[in-house]
Amino acid sequence: MRGRLGDDRLGDDTGAMCGTTRRPRLMIVSSIGISQILVWGSSYYLPAVLAQPISADTGWPFQWVIGSLSLGLLVSGLVSPLVGRLIERRGGRPVLAASAVLLAAGSLVTGLAPNLPVFVVGWVVIGLAMGAGLYDPAFSALGRIYGEQARGAITQVTLFGGFASTVCWPLSAALVAHAGWRGACLAYAAIALLIVLPLYLFGLPSEAVRQPPEPDGGRAAGRVRPDQRLAFLLLAAGLTLASMIMTVIAVQLLALLQARGLTLAAAVGLGALIGPSQVGARVLEAALGRGRHPIWSLVASAALVAIGLGALAAGVGAIALGLILYGAGSGVRSIAQGTVPLALFGRDGYAVLMGRLALPKLIAQAASPSIGAWLLHGFGPDATIAIVCGAAVVNVGLAVALVPIALRRAEAD
Repeated sequence: MRGRLGDDRLGDDTGAMCGTTRRPRLMIVSSIGISQILVWGSSYYLPAVLAQPISADTGWPFQWVIGSLSLGLLVSGLVSPLVGRLIERRGGRPVLAASAVLLAAGSLVTGLAPNLPVFVVGWVVIGLAMGAGLYDPAFSALGRIYGEQARGAITQVTLFGGFASTVCWPLSAALVAHAGWRGACLAYAAIALLIVLPLYLFGLPSEAVRQPPEPDGGRAAGRVRPDQRLAFLLLAAGLTLASMIMTVIAVQLLALLQARGLTLAAAVGLGALIGPSQVGARVLEAALGRGRHPIWSLVASAALVAIGLGALAAGVGAIALGLILYGAGSGVRSIAQGTVPLALFGRDGYAVLMGRLALPKLIAQAASPSIGAWLLHGFGPDATIAIVCGAAVVNVGLAVALVPIALRRAEAD
């Protein structure tokens, strides 16, 4: 049945089933996975460590330094549909390789920026790199290679990606301590060119170019049929809402915990529970999810996030449990966002569809830091957690509404 069963054998040597150059599955997954650690760490996770040193050194407003990430996310969302079409036609190798070059260029510009406008331009370029190189394009590349059998590879890549902050936050801090924030940016530019780019060029297969369909030659790649429109809307709404929730929490978590009376050290210690919970949940999903429709992973993810945030709202005594459950739900969501669209809509046009789903999600992520700050300062920490928890409950409803649609699709296949 399409999208339900996948070959999870990391060492399977059937790589590049639709390509012109074969690569072992281990090489493909490892190349993308290692690159994801470095790409996430040098883009999305970078301001968490560098923003304060940049502002202190240059005098640029802290809000503008942090806001550059939001601008980058907005740009990444806007280019996602184009990225999806390019991967669908040409395969993931050239697009992901281009993302490494863009990341190097953006990091170079930010590291050498003489003023704030040039720094912002650098983040526009990094936004292009994120749009072409984070999870959604990586999943699209795996879907192009493995089709309906991509579920195991997607899960394995997220296991690598779960270590991005664990690896790159200490690396960024060490680079800042020894070379300054500019040296850190230049180091990441070198990493993108000398490590990420070769991993993509030599680790991924070259694939045959697919010609675009004729104007009257049937359904265009990635076009949702009328009978699939409800499923697409529910999925897009759920993924977008989940992205907003998780971005608000990621940006405001320490402030929310400190507002509950915790010290900064205690807040950081509790926040550190999220990363291992994400990775642990992904390991469990890889072990227990085989043979089950990925829609159940999406439902479990939404439920765990809602329960975790409910525990967070309950009081200080439940914070640790809440963050563990929240982290588990967040970890499983990263897998479900790649596997559920493949199961619902199939491999044809998968990369294009992923680009369309990424557009509202990344735009929402770009707006979420400002929304979170407005909620926190306008309504206070308790109301903020309650509102975010309410949004998580709504997201559970969206995931549950997809279940009968997904199961009917599986039975039809």
